[in-house]
This record gives sequence, structure tokens and C-alpha cells, in this order.
Amino acid sequence: MAYLKLYRDKLRRNHAVLQRWFDGNGIAWGVVTKLLCGNRTYLQELVDLGITEMHDTRISNLKAIKAIAPGVQTVYIKPPAKRSIASVVRYADVSFNTDLFTIKGLSEEAVKQDRQHKIIIMVEMGDLREGVMGEHLTDFYAQVFQLPGIEIIGLGTNLNCLNGIMPSADKLIQLSLYKQLIEARFDRVIPWVSGGTTVTVPLMLNRELPKGINHFRIGEALFFGADLFTGGVLPGMEADVFMLFAEVIELYEKPVVPIGVQAENPSGHRPEFDAADRGRTSYRAILDIGLLDVQPGFLIPEDEHVHIIEASSDMLVVDLGDSPHDYRVGAVMSFKLRYMGALGVMNSRYIDKVVE
Repeated sequence: MAYLKLYRDKLRRNHAVLQRWFDGNGIAWGVVTKLLCGNRTYLQELVDLGITEMHDTRISNLKAIKAIAPGVQTVYIKPPAKRSIASVVRYADVSFNTDLFTIKGLSEEAVKQDRQHKIIIMVEMGDLREGVMGEHLTDFYAQVFQLPGIEIIGLGTNLNCLNGIMPSADKLIQLSLYKQLIEARFDRVIPWVSGGTTVTVPLMLNRELPKGINHFRIGEALFFGADLFTGGVLPGMEADVFMLFAEVIELYEKPVVPIGVQAENPSGHRPEFDAADRGRTSYRAILDIGLLDVQPGFLIPEDEHVHIIEASSDMLVVDLGDSPHDYRVGAVMSFKLRYMGALGVMNSRYIDKVVE
């Protein structure tokens, strides 16, 4: 059976590097845990690191965090759906919001549950996912400040996640100026300007981060050491906190080009082949993972001899070239993962999750 392994030492090394950077810049931060899909074994690893703030987009995951560590501050990082408002107030200490109707619902529910619910109001800064438009921001805050049971603790923004718009000093200065405007207009203190995610870390390291940005939400940098500006790895960090291992369940020398009349496969693909490869053969292995677990494009074979061909729902086919390279049925192949690949594997109940 395929399994995913988390390397504890590498996770701790990445965490220590991030903690040193943020402490050195006077920045608060929390860990985005949505990658872990509520897996309690892996969440416990974060708790053991001393992490006191965790962010997620799934209420069930926040519930799992609270069951393990009730003292951890939980943050729901997408605008809540109407049907989930009661659960958001119950399991999230903080939520990200962009809609007045929703915040009124949170207010009513917070009063009902006798809680003070904290919110961060997200501002649209160009990536065109969630966020209140800047020209509407002061009117928006004026109405929210009147609601009982709601405490505004910050304003924030999200960049890069939808249209790939990158953060810049100018954009983040503008976000900081919105905070100053709100504080001056309403004589209120807004503690957080949550403008930082993994994609913003290089700005901090290059001393291009405006001083007003004082809160980060970090996932990909912690688990992959990712520098999203260069596509490489941040200095001193580990890229392979996670590794996927899959077993070879068939290994034969076979033709490179399929034989017969071709149509689309069940995934809607029609693989293309080079006519020059007709008559050639290569060693092909089948592994015990498939599209139900991960998209092949998010897998990075650790062995340079392994080339991914295609996957069906439950099997992955790889090419080994003109030699089996000491592989045999029952052997295990290892893969590094891109972020979305790890997310798919974590979300698959068919893949075991272990810690080393």
C-alpha cells in the first residue's frame, strides 16, 4: 500500500528558520494547516512544535485542532457560508470576512453562543479572489463596528492564489495605509495587518516588506521551503518534509506506442505518441496509486530514471527506459510532491500517513 511520510526533523528545521525570521522582524504568524486535511497525527506534530495559531478552510479541521489543543487560536481563512456560521463561531476564534450579511450572521450567532468572535476584513488588492474593494472599505468598517459580539482584529489581503498576482511593496504599503485610515477615521486600534503568506516571505528577506505588515499566514514555506518568486527553495530550508512511497505491482518490457484504434481515456485525455517510437519497447512499471490519490503532474520522481507516463483512477504507469534499474514487483518508488500533490494525497483516505 502507498504511504506518505512526514520527516519530523525537516519540519522542525523549517519551523525554526521561519520562527527566527519572523522574530527578527517583529512579525506574528500562524500556520496554514489545510494541507494536513485534519490528520491528527500530523496536527500533533505542529502542536509539539509549540505553534499557537493555526489557519484552515475546513471547519472539520478546526474542530480536530481544538480537540487536540483547545488553547490554539484557530482561524477560518475564507468567507463563511451561511449554513456554517454557527460552526465557525464555535470552532474558529477568528474568521476572514468580506460580506456584511455574513458578518451580521456571525454577530447574531456570537451573541447566541455568548462569545466574542474576532474577524479580519479582507481587502481586494488585485488578485480578484476574496476582498472588499478599497473605495468601500470605510463604509464597510463603519457598519461592522456597530455589531455586537464582533471584534475586528485586523485587515488582510490574499495574493497569487487565483490569478498569480504577486505581492509588491507598493501593494502592501497601500494595505498598511488602509489600516491607518480606518484607525484615524474611527479612533480604533486594528492590531493586525495580515498581508503575508509564503509568497511574501522573499520580500521580508530582501527588506522590501513595509513595516506596517505585522502578520503572516504560512503553509507552503513550512512544508516545502518554497520560494514562490524563484520557484526554488528558501535559504536554509528543506523542500522534502513530505515524501510519497508507492509499490510496484507490475513490471514488464512493453511497446512504447499502444496498439489499436485510439479514443479518449476515461479522464477525457487522448495521449499523443511520436510515430518514430513505433516498434520500440521500454520497461514500464505500474504503481499502486492513481488519480483518486494525486494528479501525476504534481509528483516528482526521486529517481531520475523514472518518468511518469499516465495514470488511471487507481494505478500510475511509469517508464524506466531500457532497463528495470533493479526495480521489481514489490519494490517501492519514492516521489517528492508539489503542494497540490501533497494536498491530494493527504485528502485520500487510501494513502497511509506516517511520521519519521
